[in-house]
Amino acid sequence: MRERTQRLRRFMTRFPKRVVAIAISVAVTTALFAVAAPAQDAPAQGGTDTKGWIELTSTGTFDAWKPPIADWVEASEAKIDPKNPRLLTYESGTGVIVNGPTGRTRNIVTKRSFGDVEFHLEFFIPKGSNSGVKFEGLYEVQIFDSFGKKTLKGSDCGGIYPKAELLPRYHYLDDGFPPKVNACKPPGEWQTLDVTFHAPRFNARGEKIKNARFDKVLLNGKLVQENAELEHPTGHAWPKKEIPEGPILLQADHGPVAFRAIRVKPIAAE
Repeated sequence: MRERTQRLRRFMTRFPKRVVAIAISVAVTTALFAVAAPAQDAPAQGGTDTKGWIELTSTGTFDAWKPPIADWVEASEAKIDPKNPRLLTYESGTGVIVNGPTGRTRNIVTKRSFGDVEFHLEFFIPKGSNSGVKFEGLYEVQIFDSFGKKTLKGSDCGGIYPKAELLPRYHYLDDGFPPKVNACKPPGEWQTLDVTFHAPRFNARGEKIKNARFDKVLLNGKLVQENAELEHPTGHAWPKKEIPEGPILLQADHGPVAFRAIRVKPIAAE
């Protein structure tokens, strides 16, 4: 009996040490795992934090765009027409939108209006083609086949389109904002456009107190515009009334173009 009691005392003496050892082992393992494991809220490597972004072409429909859609079609891919380098061909599917077989159809605008935004899209054009993105339907960032050009104008790819008039013949009234560098890829390659746009500001009486501004425009990852302030809308829309919010317009009546990965993120007013 005495021997059994002594063994029990020896076990109880050793037991706390075992508990401590286990606790230390668990704590070390947990700490090592915490160091090795990525943060749960971190965006995927090479990706963008998707919080707040509105996808405009991922639904497989034109639900985000006002009808009529006219000749716009959905596709899975776009390519240069092997019979004509100035036209596109496309494969049936989703994820890509194309402005029809002739490359000339109605412009489309979003159902929703936006003010200050971050914006992203990818575009694909053939040789000599011409398109654009108009913020609030009024302020245009130009899409154009400018590959290889040395002298750049506001009408070149990544430029902010010049003020213009339709009559008696279409002509420019200023130079717009030429891109800082020629970042345009050759026709037949997908290209990216990233824009941060700030809408004009108005007081309680509706009087404009601050101009619209392109804070930043990136073409294929290269800075082509920075802090470009606009006193009026671009192109022949320059006399139109400015507004605090408006739709995003994709130009479709000047040449073949395909778009994909179109998304917009409203940002808080300054």
